[in-house]
Amino acid sequence: MRDAAEALAARLPPLMVAAERVAATVAQGVHGRRRIGTGDSFWQFRPFVTGDTAARIDWRQSAKSDRAFVRDMEWEAAQTVCLWRDASPSMAWRSSRALPEKRERAELLLLALASLLTRAGEQLRLVGVPGRVFSGRMALDGLTRTLPAATEGLPPEASLPRHATAVLFGDFLAPLPEIKACLSRLSGIPVRGHVVMVLDPAEAELPYEGRVKFRGLEGEAESIVPRVQGIRSAYAEAIEQQRAGLAAICAAAGFGLTIHHTDHPPEAALLALWLSLDANTARTPSHAAIAR
Repeated sequence: MRDAAEALAARLPPLMVAAERVAATVAQGVHGRRRIGTGDSFWQFRPFVTGDTAARIDWRQSAKSDRAFVRDMEWEAAQTVCLWRDASPSMAWRSSRALPEKRERAELLLLALASLLTRAGEQLRLVGVPGRVFSGRMALDGLTRTLPAATEGLPPEASLPRHATAVLFGDFLAPLPEIKACLSRLSGIPVRGHVVMVLDPAEAELPYEGRVKFRGLEGEAESIVPRVQGIRSAYAEAIEQQRAGLAAICAAAGFGLTIHHTDHPPEAALLALWLSLDANTARTPSHAAIAR
């Protein structure tokens, strides 16, 4: 799993060619997710604008043209990113042997993101694993060994650093009030971040025909539907209400949202997630992305 995650992260920079800013931040500099701030590393020259002080003008660069230019430095302070993935029994499911289990895909995305974040100089923690901070080249080994074998369907109550970033991977099919309580608790710390909803395509579309027996993975009773196509429209409405409700909860908590289906390449979800994390360092409102 660790090798697959590193391979995915290694393939990501070419995918970012179309997203120039992200490609530049990953390929250049120590920090990777570049932000204006105090630091010793030069980032860029930019035109002087209203609100800049005269002390920030780089007179040597300005003398080369008829415009005034400001020298921006890069903020190099390491940030703490807290990671969690749902390892409840419902995540150990797939509708076809050709597809990965939801848990497998969630762990792949978590470790691939961790690889990118450690290259960017960030510090990592696992939600629910107190006292451990992962950073540097050995972070993936530590994360792989430390991932909890089983967790509940939502992140546990945990002490997280104020103003940290949390990235949560799971199917998020729990009741919406429970999800709202969880994210509200995190935003109250305060913590911002991103939710990655990982779904099997059958959960999104209910493609079955005829008489189907459904077995619960977490103690639910079996259910037999004589003609499953007859409930498809009602199911589609219910799953859409879950997604829309999750998006609203994320927006209220200041979290971004990516929806990923396991029959689609993980690179798209990782790219959308990386873009969102980069954007969230500069602005508070969250945004949602469908990265199937």
